[in-house]
Amino acid sequence: MAEYYAKSTHSLSFEITKGERLIGKLIYTNWFTFNAVVETEDHHYQIEPKGFWGTTIELKDGERVLLKFRMNWNGEIVVQTYFSGVKKGYLFKHRGIFKESFVLTDPEGTELMVIKPTLKWSALNYEYDITTTDAFEADPDKETVLINSLHCANYYMSMMMSAII
Repeated sequence: MAEYYAKSTHSLSFEITKGERLIGKLIYTNWFTFNAVVETEDHHYQIEPKGFWGTTIELKDGERVLLKFRMNWNGEIVVQTYFSGVKKGYLFKHRGIFKESFVLTDPEGTELMVIKPTLKWSALNYEYDITTTDAFEADPDKETVLINSLHCANYYMSMMMSAII
């Protein structure tokens, strides 16, 4: 089990740390868009919406799609990865109302990650406590999946806010 922390450095950027070590950054290109850049120690990826309505989001290394996700009809986010030519699936879902959190599961429903958002009223942005399982920690692409899961949490909250407004 591992503990991570994601802090918004300003309204368009998050830094993800494990203890004192910087794991990566999620940087949005501007407000009201799902385009972003993911920076890890040794890679830079782009996140872009695809399709006419932009309902599928892709994480790309150059032109190669490594990960994609879309929200399904019941509010869960279906995630597909294509790292090293191997296709894997995950489900990202919202849990709770008063003790709000997000959960990443494998296809069998085993929890791999729990993300707990905290609204920082003084800055009007979110910070996240992220807990992962040993099974998730064994994944060689865990850092990219973790940062994308943060993007999924932001995507989910944005979609729900637009549904309310």
